[in-house]
Amino acid sequence: MDKDNMNKELSNSELITKDLMTIPNAISFIRILLITPFVAFFVTGNYIPAAVTIALSGLSDCFDGMIARRFHQESEFGKVLDPLGDKLTLIAIGVCLIFIEPAVLPLLVVMVLKDTLMIVGGVIIIKRGIIPIKSVWYGKVSTILFYLTVGSIVLMQILDYNNTALKLTMLGVTLALMLYSLMMYTIKFFQLLKTQKDNQNG
Repeated sequence: MDKDNMNKELSNSELITKDLMTIPNAISFIRILLITPFVAFFVTGNYIPAAVTIALSGLSDCFDGMIARRFHQESEFGKVLDPLGDKLTLIAIGVCLIFIEPAVLPLLVVMVLKDTLMIVGGVIIIKRGIIPIKSVWYGKVSTILFYLTVGSIVLMQILDYNNTALKLTMLGVTLALMLYSLMMYTIKFFQLLKTQKDNQNG
């Protein structure tokens, strides 16, 4: 290996390390780690600690993006890690909630479908050399609304307050926004592919 290639590999390694070692990425890692204690608390019926854990996870989701923009620590790795943390957390919450509220199942199915399609779409555009789509307001709002909905359901469980109409209304609104989010991300995905194709043909 000649000196130029060695220096290039070292430079790439340094860039990757710098990309990984950021405060927002560390927060995203912590959010993923919080999934385990949440599930442990929830399945043992310790709903208050479970709710606190999810609240901390939700707050971390709000702050990592703000920190990334404020301190210019946005990275390509972070664009993948942040939504991955969201998806894993939401799936864990959805699976746990099914045991106390079966009506959550359709929401979980749509959420998993949306996230699976987004992951597949992300892999496709990355392989084509396209910059991944940044989080858009409707994606963030649907995530926040999901947290609020499941948090309310857990709170009702803690207070032993069963209001089926309220639960179904919250779940319906959240489901509608998730479907809208999926539709908009799908449109953006095909727009990116079309833009790349037009640039190549031009």
